[in-house]
Amino acid sequence: MKTMKAQVLTEPYHFELKEVPVPEINEDEVLVKVKYCGICGSDWGSYTGKYADEVACIPLTTGHEVYGTIAELGKNAKGLHVGDRVTYDICTPCGTCYHCRIGEPLLCSDFKQIGIHTDGGFAEYVKVPWKNIYVVPDEVSDEKAAFVEPLTACLNASHKMDCTIGRSVVVIGAGLGIMHAQLAKLRGAAPVIVIDANADRLKMAKEVVADYTINVKEVDPIEEVMRLTNGVGADFVLEAVGSSRTYEQAFQMVRKGGKVEAFGICAEDDLASLPPVEFVTSEKKISGSCAGIGYDWGDALTLMKYGRVDPMPLISMIVPLEELEDTLKEIRTNPKLVKVLVSPEAKERTVLYK
Repeated sequence: MKTMKAQVLTEPYHFELKEVPVPEINEDEVLVKVKYCGICGSDWGSYTGKYADEVACIPLTTGHEVYGTIAELGKNAKGLHVGDRVTYDICTPCGTCYHCRIGEPLLCSDFKQIGIHTDGGFAEYVKVPWKNIYVVPDEVSDEKAAFVEPLTACLNASHKMDCTIGRSVVVIGAGLGIMHAQLAKLRGAAPVIVIDANADRLKMAKEVVADYTINVKEVDPIEEVMRLTNGVGADFVLEAVGSSRTYEQAFQMVRKGGKVEAFGICAEDDLASLPPVEFVTSEKKISGSCAGIGYDWGDALTLMKYGRVDPMPLISMIVPLEELEDTLKEIRTNPKLVKVLVSPEAKERTVLYK
C-alpha cells in the first residue's frame, strides 16, 4: 500500500502530520499530486471548529485552494493526461435536489466541497472527479494557478454584485478584497475605494488597483466614503471582512438605491442591525455569494492567462506542509501575510512579501 504525508485535523485546534494511504481513485476520478495548496481565511474557521457541518467531518484533511499535476487517471476520464498541470472545481453538488435542478447548485441541499467536507489538499495527493478538473494554461505560473479557487469566489461575487461602468465601488477588507477591487476595475467601476485597518495592505491596494484607500484607524470610513462620493454614498459596497460591524458600515455608506454585496463570513451568532425601512424608502439592496462553481474556474484561468488580473502581489509566502498549523496561527498575527501557499514539496519557507 502506497502512503503519503497529510495534515489531518483530528479535532478543533489540532492538526497531526500523518502517514496515510494514498487515495484510491475510481473510474470517474483522477489523482492529483499537490504542488501548492493555499491557506484560505475559512481554513481558520475549520481549524477552530467554527462551522458545525465541517466539525462533523473530522477527522479530515482540509485545504481547498489546490494546484498540482495529474498522477493517475480513472478509465472514464477524457481529454486529460498524466502530468497535466491542473486545478479543480471543489464543489460536488448532488445534482438532484430542488436547488440543483433549478440552476442553484451552490445552494444544494447536500452541498459538499473537496477540502472542506471531504479530504483535500493539505497532503501530497488528493482525489477529484475528472469532470471537475481544469487544465492550467502554460501562460499561468504554478503560484498563480494556486490562486484560481479564491479568484472563482471573487468572480461569483462580481457576477452577483454586477457593478456597472462609471459607478463607484467600495471594498471593505484589503486581503482578498484587493482581488475584488481588481474585478470591479475591470468592469469599469470608478472610483474604486478600499477600506482596511492594515496600513501595509492598504499600501498594496493602492499600488495594485485602488483609486483611494481609507484607513479606519485614521478616519471615519463612512464619512470618508461620503466625502469621496460628493455626499451621495457608494453605488456598490462589497464586504470582505466578515464582521457585523463592517456590514453595518457597508449599509450606511451605500447610496440610496445602491447595493451591498455580502462576501465576508460572520460567525453564526454575529448579528448585524440593519434598518428595514431603508430597504423600502431608500431602496437599498443586498445580495450574497459564497463560492465559485463550474466554469468560474475556466473564466479565472482565462483572466490570468491574458493578464487581466494578477494575484502575485497577494501571495506572501510558501511554507512546507509540516508548518501548516504554525502558519495558520502566524497569519493571525503577522499583518504582512495575505495569501500563504503550503507545499508538500518545499523543504523550507520562501518569503515573498517585502
